Parts: sequence; C-alpha cells; structure tokens
Amino acid sequence: MERKIILASHGHFASGILDSLELIFGTNHSIFALDCYSTETFDLAKTVKQLMAKYQGQELIIITDLFGGSVNNEFLQYIQQPNIYLIAGLNLPLLIELATKIETADSIATLIHQALNDSKAMLQFCNESIEKKIEEEEF
Repeated sequence: MERKIILASHGHFASGILDSLELIFGTNHSIFALDCYSTETFDLAKTVKQLMAKYQGQELIIITDLFGGSVNNEFLQYIQQPNIYLIAGLNLPLLIELATKIETADSIATLIHQALNDSKAMLQFCNESIEKKIEEEEF
C-alpha cells in the first residue's frame, strides 16, 4: 500500500514548510501541500473531499497546522476511515522525521508516536539550554 503525507494549513505555511523540507532533502513526491484560504473562492470542504477521494486506498498521514482550527476540523471527519492518521501541530522536525522514515516504518502509528516524541525534544528555550550546558561544562 502506498503511503502519502498531506500537509494542510491556513495560508501558505504548508507549501512553505514543504519547500524547506525539499531544500534539505530534495523533492519528495509522496508529500502534498494544501494551502487553505489563499484565495477568496477557496472551499475547504470541497477541496478536502476531492483530496481524500484522490488518495483513497492509500495510507495517509495528514498534518495540519493547528488543533481545533478549521483545517484540522475538516480532516477530523475522515479519521474513522482505515489508514487515515491525523496530526495537529505541523513543524519541520516532525515533518523531517516522518518523511525520512515513512517508507521503512512497519507501523505508521508507532512512527507517529516516535516522531512526535522526537520533535517535541527539538523545541527548546535556547537561552536556558545554552546556560545549562555552560554550567555543566564548568564542573
């Protein structure tokens, strides 16, 4: 079964972060970016329905920008379908982890849990992290 990642966001965040990923790792044809509300005529429900039909029968990891936002809420109605995995909180460390391991992972759910844990560790208050490292080095 083919595996795909859909990035979905308000504005151009999804295509922007995909551009960053591709700058680092090259083009990845298994990832699609959906920039929502970037035109006045954008219809979220219609667009998501068409996207889900296009990728029907594939394993999909869908990553949205904001839990509880309209984009996330639109995809929520599809999570009862088999092989649909929805994550809120799109960020580059999470995307890198998923994109580099999606093809070799035995379990998508296990991959998602590991990627979430690893990407959370990348969130740092650098002032304190550097200060702690300096203190540790002084001993």
